[in-house]
Amino acid sequence: MEFKSLRNIENSFKQIRLYAIVFASVCLLVVGFTIYKSYDFAKEQREKIYVLDKGKSLMLALSQDASINRPVEAREHVRRFHELFFTLSPEKAAIEGNMQRAFNLADKSAFDYYKDLLEKGYYSRVISGNIQQRVEVDSIQIDFNNYPYKTMTYATQYIIRSSNLTKRNLVTSSQLISAVRSDNNPQGFIIEKFTVVENKDLEVVKR
Repeated sequence: MEFKSLRNIENSFKQIRLYAIVFASVCLLVVGFTIYKSYDFAKEQREKIYVLDKGKSLMLALSQDASINRPVEAREHVRRFHELFFTLSPEKAAIEGNMQRAFNLADKSAFDYYKDLLEKGYYSRVISGNIQQRVEVDSIQIDFNNYPYKTMTYATQYIIRSSNLTKRNLVTSSQLISAVRSDNNPQGFIIEKFTVVENKDLEVVKR
């Protein structure tokens, strides 16, 4: 009888130990699942940005890896520089305003090119001749495999006079380096070693 009681106690102990192991395993699974879901939820929240719209309302935006957009931003930076630098109107203040904005996107090489044209009287002739000048960027090639990134820009320049319209082929080369983003430089690049490779007339149309 005593032996049977011991057997019952031993079986009960084994059952309790089994229940304890099962309970601990379930607890570990629940804790692990909770930690995983918490991490996943935190990751999703980090990808969300809440933007205050003029101090009145919150708008939800999704964040992205900044490196994904760098090629697009690089091309936009180069495009914007050319539009500012080569778009001229016959007003001194307008020319100087465009140049100052363009200089925020480039290093001294762009200023040196501007200074050379200024000393040759190019901008004075634009003003005195009431000449409008604009540029259309056709394509931008950037080598992202090597840093600094080498660029080639192919554009068409239009010089508009009262008597004629001159269409000119414009090709420039430069290289891009990363810089701090700012209001004046939202893409965060600087153009270095800016050079005009080709700038020749394609056709002149009488007006």
